[in-house]
Amino acid sequence: MQSTASTSVHATPSSHVSLPAPVLLHAFAQIPDPRRRQGTRYPLPAILALALAALLANHTSLLAIAEWGAAQSTAIKRALGFPSAATPHVSTLQRLFRRLDISALEATLTTCLDPNLPAERRPRASQGVAIDGKAQRGRLRHEAQRSHPVHAVSAFCHELGIVLAQIEVNHAQHQAELTVVPDLIAQVDWEGRVLTGDALYCQRNLCAQVVEAGGDYLVVVDDNQPTLKADIEQVFAPPPPLAPSHGAIVMEETGAKTVGKGHGRLEEREVRVSGEVMGYLDWPYAGVVFEVTRRWKEKGKQRSERKVGVTSLGLDVSAARVLELKRGHWGIENRLHYVKDVVLGEDRSQIHCGATPQVMAALRNTVLS
Repeated sequence: MQSTASTSVHATPSSHVSLPAPVLLHAFAQIPDPRRRQGTRYPLPAILALALAALLANHTSLLAIAEWGAAQSTAIKRALGFPSAATPHVSTLQRLFRRLDISALEATLTTCLDPNLPAERRPRASQGVAIDGKAQRGRLRHEAQRSHPVHAVSAFCHELGIVLAQIEVNHAQHQAELTVVPDLIAQVDWEGRVLTGDALYCQRNLCAQVVEAGGDYLVVVDDNQPTLKADIEQVFAPPPPLAPSHGAIVMEETGAKTVGKGHGRLEEREVRVSGEVMGYLDWPYAGVVFEVTRRWKEKGKQRSERKVGVTSLGLDVSAARVLELKRGHWGIENRLHYVKDVVLGEDRSQIHCGATPQVMAALRNTVLS
């Protein structure tokens, strides 16, 4: 049984999300029940609510979830939706989760955590949404090819600290990370939000899709887009020596700098933002380009790292916000993937049959949200 003592994880403060049990039960009632009506003893909404509550109590396996439910008081069992105060056996959880409609479950959880309220209008660039893929390493030994594939791609809100959407990568249907991302983007309300991603997500179709959905993008540019990278690097390259009869060429740009301490070292981050590319850069909805330089001292040696990128945001968005969005992207690793693996034991889980791995991943996302 996978149940451990509580583990302290330092995370960036996020907004509080409260989902009362009746709200969850009502939402879960919209999910199709794959079981026959005849002989069904435990309501589907109650089983899903039980799984969530047990995960919140740090009982991370199906056996631990079933045993935690059986050990609760009658009042708690009835509050979770079990009128007779009897709770399901682990075999019931295994059979049900294996056949559950994962698309319906993920859509229901997205609606609960990120309701689309008509009266709510988010200012431009007020929220960042990091997109990244994740493998569940415990499943690899049960797969034909152990090549560390990505099993799911998530959209994680920097400011709220919640998973807005998640989509499975089905390798049996020859899907890859990038082939499912358009469907993931379509599930998110992009008004006032900025997609952040590493160089893999610097793709024309993805950038255009986000902007046409009402949002913005901010992505790193690397060797997978050589022409774009060369154009951006030229903007920030040192000017050539001046001829005696020529004056200096001044290119307008803005900048910001932060200094932080972590992991036993002092880090300095500096961003330069330029709008000089507007009008000639061959990229969908390009607004400005940026260069981020990171400097730190490690083992007595001064080190540095430089990255360039492109965003649909304009010069009306401050350089400090560009730097904040760039750094905030890594919250999906530190505040989501790391916590799921270390605290909730996702990498250790051997669950691999049917839809069960995706169901458990969606429930873990909800717990962290």
